[in-house]
Amino acid sequence: MSDSHLPLKGIRVLDLTHARAGPTAVRQLADWGADAIKIEVPADKDAGQGLGGARHGPDFLNLHRNKRAMTINLKKPEGLEIFMALAKDADVIVENFRAAVKHRLGVDYESVRAVNPRIIYGSISGFGQTGPISLRAGVDQIAQGMGGLMSITGLPGQGPVRVGIPIADLTAGMYLAQGILLAMIERNQSGQGQWVHTSLLEAQISMLDFQAARWLIDQDVPGQAGNDHPTGIPMGAFKTADGAVNIAAASGRLWTRFLEVAGAEELAEHPDYVSASLRSKNRAQLNQVIGEIMAKRTSQDWIESLSEAGVPCGPINSIDQTFAEPQVEHLGIAQPMHHAAKGTVNVVGQPVHLERTPQPPEIRLPTPELSGNTDEVLAELGYDEARIDDLRQRGVI
Repeated sequence: MSDSHLPLKGIRVLDLTHARAGPTAVRQLADWGADAIKIEVPADKDAGQGLGGARHGPDFLNLHRNKRAMTINLKKPEGLEIFMALAKDADVIVENFRAAVKHRLGVDYESVRAVNPRIIYGSISGFGQTGPISLRAGVDQIAQGMGGLMSITGLPGQGPVRVGIPIADLTAGMYLAQGILLAMIERNQSGQGQWVHTSLLEAQISMLDFQAARWLIDQDVPGQAGNDHPTGIPMGAFKTADGAVNIAAASGRLWTRFLEVAGAEELAEHPDYVSASLRSKNRAQLNQVIGEIMAKRTSQDWIESLSEAGVPCGPINSIDQTFAEPQVEHLGIAQPMHHAAKGTVNVVGQPVHLERTPQPPEIRLPTPELSGNTDEVLAELGYDEARIDDLRQRGVI
């Protein structure tokens, strides 16, 4: 599929990433039209399966669409020579090696900058590029714990609970993509590239947002609130006659509307609930009263009547139910990808819509096979077939 209308067409990205955080950053750029070249090590029959799972598994297919792929052995001088030839004309490099690895391989920012001062070099680490534990290995769950998220997730008194997605990985990738785009805009003014970096720890703390602000400003240490909102009440999950729904009726206006739909207007004058602060103070008692009311009607009945009254509410779906929602189908976030080995499959599309430069209706490049575009990329550098064959025979590619 043509990418001529996409905003990042003409931007070349060299993808040295693995696992999830780095690939997430590159996926953002690739989906919007960048020529992303995924650089991997040549096939090794003794290598185990890494994070991301099997190449034809759902995780890998979703992470690495819209990329080309080639193999380079960066430990060999000729492999490093190929990489630097690519870097000379690239716009962006993205990596998430441990700090010492990129220097040992000779693909660190300063080395690349020497051949391309305009390069934007994006890095993700576990804990930052400098500092007392910057050299430690870091993965998502470690960042969730160290970054405070596990202490506020789960039911009160339950003990620490991880979030059901790799949120530190994903947000670090998103933040890095944003930083790369900012550096590209700045490069238009200065003519110079720069090193852009973030970490799982920083991204995780940033995502704490108002929970972090409660501590920083008021020295209030948030705890676990389960399905209840930490500060807004009533706001949470309530059982119905046939399931459960989420309700958000924390403001005075929404609280009144909820009571009208529920036929419980008398609660508006109840001395324990007449103000937001009292509803917060008596949260457990109020939730019990609301729960008894909610259990009398079905989920769909509540959703329809509350929505008509303008009270935010919704079902609590399993993943299959989410993608079966008519609104989700309308938004088209499940995008088709035509893959030689898997046939047509759906992957998770972009949640952002540009009305004048819309994203394509399907993935333009399927997730590549290992070394699937090595010959093509080397030919673009001027390598002929004989030289490419020789490099492959000697394990350089």
